[in-house]
Amino acid sequence: MPTLSLPERITRPSARLVRASAVAVLVTQMMIAVTGAVVRVTGSGLGCPTWPQCFPGSMVPVSHADIAPLHQAVEFGNRLLTWVVAATALICLLLAWRVRPARPRLRLLAGLVLIGVPVQAVIGGMTVLLDLRWWSVSLHFMASAVLIWISGLLVKAAGEGDEKPYPVVTGRMRGVLVALTAVAAAMVFAGTLVTAAGPHAGDPSTPRLPVSIPLLTQLHGLLVMAYLCLLAVFGFWLRGTSPTRGLLRAYATACLVVLAQGVLGSVQYVTGVPEALVVLHVLGATVVIATVSLLWAESRHRGPAPNRRQSRSVHLASEPVSG
Repeated sequence: MPTLSLPERITRPSARLVRASAVAVLVTQMMIAVTGAVVRVTGSGLGCPTWPQCFPGSMVPVSHADIAPLHQAVEFGNRLLTWVVAATALICLLLAWRVRPARPRLRLLAGLVLIGVPVQAVIGGMTVLLDLRWWSVSLHFMASAVLIWISGLLVKAAGEGDEKPYPVVTGRMRGVLVALTAVAAAMVFAGTLVTAAGPHAGDPSTPRLPVSIPLLTQLHGLLVMAYLCLLAVFGFWLRGTSPTRGLLRAYATACLVVLAQGVLGSVQYVTGVPEALVVLHVLGATVVIATVSLLWAESRHRGPAPNRRQSRSVHLASEPVSG
């Protein structure tokens, strides 16, 4: 059996390493959304009152009589995490680029995430420059939701091949999945509106969305119920198919997460939206987005991921025979 030379071992990443880097991308994308919630609930949104600098003439926090050191540290820490997110995405793209045989879809997804990081940073900068206007904060979180969604697809792509996709579910189940995804997006957006009208603005002086909080909460709750109903329909039809283990895991996780998120949201509402529960609810929202993304990805399969040994065999088979 042919073996890889030391340079090839270093420069040709294994499928396991590529998948680990994709998981790291997903985790860091979720982390920065959660730390953004920490910025909001601590009132630290303007801890660095300008962008891209933290203070005029300084990229780092400086002593300021009107801004508490804690607020500066929280906001600046969130900005520093952006560099970790960017580095993780860059490493994943470099690894994806070194995979042989070349995997265009894996490269595309990794590239989209990397491009999305500076775009998200600019949106975050605009949010600061706009003094945390509620609609800019909502846009900021929805941009994170898109990147988490793509990162979920990236994780799946890193663990499978590039064959022509074949459906794991029926056509009508795929239709339910499309509706499920659309409702999930609406549910997350409605959640940002509840936040926009609520007490945690990121800064005490920021104007809030002038809409009744109970009304927005009811809208959010109705979308959660619609999401649960669609999950139930999908699961009922899933019984009549031959699902993969990956699809079953994604479905079970999606059910458990949204139920936990619903309970948490209810407790959060009746207890007056305490800061800790707000952060946990945002964490739950990122997990919901990730599970919906994986559920979508698991509804199709593209064959097994090529491993090093297979890649080496392809390379040797393509070499001309001398002599």
